[in-house]
Amino acid sequence: MHLLAIDTSGKQGSICLARCGPGGGCNVLEVVPLVGGTFSAQLVPQISSLLAHHKLGKDDLDGFAVVSGPGSFTGLRVGLAAVKGLAEALEKPIACVSLLEAIAIESSMRGRVVAALDAGRNEVYVGEYDVQESTISLGEHLLTREEFLGAVRGSRIVTPDLNLAEIAREAGLTVKQTARPASDAVARRGWTRVLAGETVLPEALEANYIRRPDAKIFSKGTPPQ
Repeated sequence: MHLLAIDTSGKQGSICLARCGPGGGCNVLEVVPLVGGTFSAQLVPQISSLLAHHKLGKDDLDGFAVVSGPGSFTGLRVGLAAVKGLAEALEKPIACVSLLEAIAIESSMRGRVVAALDAGRNEVYVGEYDVQESTISLGEHLLTREEFLGAVRGSRIVTPDLNLAEIAREAGLTVKQTARPASDAVARRGWTRVLAGETVLPEALEANYIRRPDAKIFSKGTPPQ
């Protein structure tokens, strides 16, 4: 079965075409990079070119995986709109993947893992997960840097952002810096969701921008539980 995965959440993006099986494995056929700032102009032509390169048509696609957030407001909307249109026309399932969750899974760490992304404006996207054979989300939040440093003390942190890793290390936290996951990681996680029936209909597909909570989620100075 062929799965198309899209990530347009950051400054750079990518598309992945993968052949996936009922046992959960995915063989990545190709990953195509997308240049940030022009996702809307590139995405559909690149999808068409990718399918043609592998002698496939859009009717050969069996499902979609897409990063639903967090990330660029405009970038996320471009990727979600493309997937929504294709999935609606083809009547195929959509799996939403959190970029934070992909970071946690691709870190190769197991157990409780906190994934972090620099959100700009002195804020941090934070996601806590129990990473085992199946990954469970324990919550995703938008915190100030000060809240972040206090909330995750005692936790194992993974981030692709160099400046955030340095700030966390200076605060005495345990940090693993990794590469930012690309769309192949989105395909792998998305396929597990498709197999588990954790999919959404096109009309229900929405971006997850991760807003600040109305109340404190983490007690100051206390690691997330």
